[in-house]
Amino acid sequence: MIKDLPENKVTDIAIGVALESENAEGKIWYVYLINLKNEPIENILITSKGYGEKDGEQVKTSTLRHMFPKLDAASYVIIEPIDEQTFGLTNEYWLSYYTGSDIYDKKFIFLPESIVDMNLIKLPVVNKPGVMIK
Repeated sequence: MIKDLPENKVTDIAIGVALESENAEGKIWYVYLINLKNEPIENILITSKGYGEKDGEQVKTSTLRHMFPKLDAASYVIIEPIDEQTFGLTNEYWLSYYTGSDIYDKKFIFLPESIVDMNLIKLPVVNKPGVMIK
């Protein structure tokens, strides 16, 4: 039964959208998986998609899938670049990973217009300006 399954709560893991650089043509952003734990995580699967309304019409981006064999303690990995045009959509990242033989999963959701200059912080470990969900 579902009640018999362990409740594996995701802690000390974050998804961050970081500003990489700015030039006359615009800003370049990347999405990061940040491991704030003191132990590595393994067999990492991430799906990403965007959805919402733009100009009065429903819009959905492609669903992308990413796999990383291992992410060491207190480190990060780039998941994907992200276009500023999708910041008006809901951007969803569904993460699954193992610590030892235990599986964990969590959905991280960046709401429309949440990735804005006003919300920028210095991302831990990555040390770049960005928006983070933990």
